[in-house]
Amino acid sequence: MTRPRPRPAATRPPGRTDTRPPARTDTRRPSGPSGPSGPSGPPAASRTPARPLRTPPQPPPHPTELFTERLLLVLSGQKPVHWAARHIAHTAFDDLTRLAESAPLAVHGRRPTVHRIGHYEPRSGVFEVFARICTGGPSLRALAFRLHLGEDARWRCTAVEVGTPAP
Repeated sequence: MTRPRPRPAATRPPGRTDTRPPARTDTRRPSGPSGPSGPSGPPAASRTPARPLRTPPQPPPHPTELFTERLLLVLSGQKPVHWAARHIAHTAFDDLTRLAESAPLAVHGRRPTVHRIGHYEPRSGVFEVFARICTGGPSLRALAFRLHLGEDARWRCTAVEVGTPAP
């Protein structure tokens, strides 16, 4: 009968008592699910809690800017008239409906842009607004409307007109 050969004793540094082999040092980065973004999470350097970027609060847009955009969408044919109906009062809805039928600010393939907005406040709670609208050509179109602040603290358009360029 043959006896198994005895294994040579592993050489251990002095003071080491465990019998496990020395740990292997792997210099490769792990990939796949156990990689830096896997179950073990991101690397230690990126584990610091990230502070959310704080932007200063923006003031709400002025009512003249909001209504200019609303009227521009309706008069260019991008939105139907009833989309803005709750923001229009009195005979201005009839005027807007009549104007929207001809789509005076419609541009084929491009959206008209607001070139400049200005307003005059004849008394508190009333704005008379004028806007220059660029429709892609060499000339600008004029949009004028009037805003009233209602008792319910909501702005409503009470008059609207569009100027067409001279031929």
